[in-house]
Amino acid sequence: MSDLNDYIIHAKAELLFPAHLISSLRDLRGEEWRMLVDRVAALPETHPDSLAFVLMMIELNGCLKCNSNNYKFLRGCYLCATQTVQSFKGGDGELIEMYSRAKRQLNMHLQQGIQSTELSLAA
Repeated sequence: MSDLNDYIIHAKAELLFPAHLISSLRDLRGEEWRMLVDRVAALPETHPDSLAFVLMMIELNGCLKCNSNNYKFLRGCYLCATQTVQSFKGGDGELIEMYSRAKRQLNMHLQQGIQSTELSLAA
């Protein structure tokens, strides 16, 4: 019965890959991947390393192109992410490099901060 409840929880489609699913990707690849997932899953969802993992998964899964008319959306984020990670043709090292790239992108953005021209308040 718990397997059914787990599936129902995971079948929910989000707008973007949710951080709470990170740990569910642990056993889909080799040891390098497991170590990354274990480290990141133990962090708060708002930690920059967790956000970088989410960013990597958004890019890998194609979340920005996903919508309610999309088959991937109908299957839900858990199944989409699982299939994407399992079917990734590169090695774990390439996934780790994608994560490192996302981490650099995020760190650069955090260092720059919000520019005053980016936000405007409605009068």
